[in-house]
This record gives sequence, structure tokens and C-alpha cells, in this order.
Amino acid sequence: MYSAFRHYVPRSFLMLGLIEAALLFGAIYVGVWLRFGGEPGASEHIAPIFPKALFFVVVMSLTMTAMGLYQRNLRQGTGGVLMRLGLSFLLGFTIMSLVFYAVPSLFIGRGAFGLGFIVALFLVLGMRGTFYRMVDEDTLKRRVMVLGAGKRALPITQLKRKNDLHGIIILGYVHISGEHDVVGDDKVLHPDTSLVEFARANQVDEIVVAVEDRRKNFPVHELLDCKMSGIEVFDVLSFFERQLGKLQLDLLHPSWLIFSSGFRAGPVRAYLKRSFDVVVSLVMLAVTWPLMALVALAILIEGGGKGPVLYRQVRVGQNWQLFQVLKFRSMHVDAEKDGVPQWAQSKDGRITRVGGFIRKTRMDELPQLINVLRGDMSFVGPRPERPMFVENLSEQIPYYSERHRVKPGITGWAQISYPYGASEKDALEKLQYDLYYVKNYSLFLDMEILFQTAEVILWGKGAR
Repeated sequence: MYSAFRHYVPRSFLMLGLIEAALLFGAIYVGVWLRFGGEPGASEHIAPIFPKALFFVVVMSLTMTAMGLYQRNLRQGTGGVLMRLGLSFLLGFTIMSLVFYAVPSLFIGRGAFGLGFIVALFLVLGMRGTFYRMVDEDTLKRRVMVLGAGKRALPITQLKRKNDLHGIIILGYVHISGEHDVVGDDKVLHPDTSLVEFARANQVDEIVVAVEDRRKNFPVHELLDCKMSGIEVFDVLSFFERQLGKLQLDLLHPSWLIFSSGFRAGPVRAYLKRSFDVVVSLVMLAVTWPLMALVALAILIEGGGKGPVLYRQVRVGQNWQLFQVLKFRSMHVDAEKDGVPQWAQSKDGRITRVGGFIRKTRMDELPQLINVLRGDMSFVGPRPERPMFVENLSEQIPYYSERHRVKPGITGWAQISYPYGASEKDALEKLQYDLYYVKNYSLFLDMEILFQTAEVILWGKGAR
């Protein structure tokens, strides 16, 4: 993993993105060369090529990111990757065509662009095939040894999905004297040499410390020897933060939160985030207002002109301040006639036909752009919840109230990382992602969430 602004990005995907950007850039030059045959002066009328090739790289990289092609938790097979790749190139072609019409100076000619586009597609296809073969090779993965085989180590054994163990191989779990092992005996290691010698003999790259009680039998000097010998040492919480992009609540303790990096705030950060919110919201309003008008008309027609178009509901914001969130009405007017708040369920009978569609496509959230401009919300942040739910969840789930240290958002890290939440169990899972966002917030992370939200909407993930 590469840490960018405290947010972990897989080095393999970072390298993939850089290589594919270089291939996309070179494809435009190849397309120009194929079109004009390399004849001197034949392509002077479309020069300079450099800024046009760079623009092509930016557009295609963004569309591929929006299609989720740089996500480490992409669980679809070859067919899914090819479909996403095809859609990203189709979207990129459409955007480039519109830009060429609006800004003719960026045009490189139909022949050169067409050839460059085809070359780019084949180059990226070849690179993807090579990449997925390489990441499956164990020789490219980091070898990880877990120090401890007790309860704190047990959650690591429960990581079964390939994407959860991206880039690593778990070699085993080192038994600690006096600690009760709960990990399977076939996975427990009993070194007969010093820890550093055992690590060297097994070519260990990283050691994850998952010892239950560090006051007893904790091998401080041996770990220090490993660290000074170039072997990386991680706490188990930092390991989960890196691999899964969340804070593991069942292992979390206050001292780790106090002494770990992150949770930074200040006027500069607040100004940058507010500027980001305003700019993105204004752009989104400028682009989506015709769509919002159609949604409002559809709601009016379905309701026979009766009932409100917008739905206002009290939610909990930053520092536990209450505000009214705006949404397009997607349920019947009497959805909560008994006055008791309810989680939205799958195939919820309270949802109208129009409501089902706009919830699936997330169009019901568009009026919240007004909340962002008002300053009630941010574009990116934890989803705001209703006061009654917040009160109940704060009593049941430790650290739940900490998600309100930042402004709630229209989209967030939990929304792109976990399906729709409709229970206390789901709320606990999403909290782990929300805490990761609160801890590691940066504009870089906001941009990643923004582009991955496009993939969530396009593929209808978790909508209800």
C-alpha cells in the first residue's frame, strides 16, 4: 500500500494507473502517426499534439475511475471488467466528441482520433490482462507474519475474500507464551529461534502485532530488532485500516485513537473543504437542474397534483446540530402516519413507483445540493441520520457519536464501501468506514469518493 494523505492506495493499482496513463498518452501519438504516415509537415495543422494527448489521458482516466476500474474491492470477474472497460471507453468517446464540438482547438482530426482511440483500447486491454495475471502471482505479494494467535488475531483469519488480502500472504500466527490460542493449530507458528532469525528465514516483509496483553510476555526487544533490521511492524488496527479501509470496532480502544495520526482540523482545511463543496454543488446543480425538474414533474403526475414534491426531515449534523434535510419525496404521504421512524426495507410498500426509480438511481438525493450550499452538509461525509436513530445507536454502538465531528455528506466512504444500511448491524459496519473517513479526511480522499460514487450510481449498488 502507498499512503497518500494518510489514505492507503494499493501500489499495484497506482502503478497500473500510471502505466495506463502513459499508454493512453502514447496512443494519441501513434494514431496521428498512423493517420499521416509520418510524412514531414503532414500533421502540422493539428499541432501541438502534447496538450491534446494530455487532455485525452485526463478524460479517459476519470471515466475509468468512475467505472470502478481502479477499485481494490472490485469482485467481478473478467466479464465484469471488460464490460466496465467498454462502458468507460464509450463514455470517454462521448465526452471527447462533445468537447471537440465545444472547443475545436482540441480536435486532432477524426482519422487520427479514431485510430488513437482504437490503439488505446487494445493497449489498455493488453495491460489489464497482464496486470491481473501478475497480481495473482505470490512472488509479487508481501509476506506477512502475525504476532499472536489469540482473540485479537482471530479477525485476520476471517478475511476470506481475495480483495481483503490484496497484495499480501499471511504466513501464520506466532504463539505468545501465556496467551490462549484460538487460531487453528495448523496456522500457529512456534519459532525455535529468535523472532528476527525466524522472520529472515521465512522472508517476512511485515509483522502484524495482535497480542492480547502487552503487559505480559511481550517481545519488545525482539520486535525492535525486527524493526531495525528493515522488517515493517504494524499494529493490528493499522493493518485493518490499511487492508479494508475501515477502523475495526471490535479491536478499537481509546488509546489507539489518541496516539494514532489523523483527526486533524483547522481553518485551512475547513476553507478548502467548504470551497470544494460549493464548487462541486454549483457544477452539479448546473448539470442536473433539467433532471430535477423532470423528477419533480413525475412526482406531481403520479400524485395527481397532491402531496409535496420535496420531503423535509430532521437530521443530525456536525457537532450534533439539527437541520432539515431536503429530498425528493419517494414515499407515500402517510408513510409514517403512526409517527414512529422506520428503516427503509427491501421492497418497502411505502415507496411509490417514481420513488423506487429515483431511490435506485439516487436522484432523490439531488435537492441536498441546497443543503450543501446552505452549509448544513458537505458534499462528502457520513450520511446524516434521524435524531431517534442517532440516540438509539449511540447507546448501542461505541464511538457512534464520533461520526458527528464532521459535516454529514450526500455521499461518503461508507456509501461506496458498504451496501445500504437498514439495521443496527449495518449501522455498526458503516460506522467503521465513517470513522476511517473522519480520521483520514483529505481533498484527495474526497475526490476518490466523488468519482467512485459515479460507479455506485451507474451500477445501482446498495440502493433501496
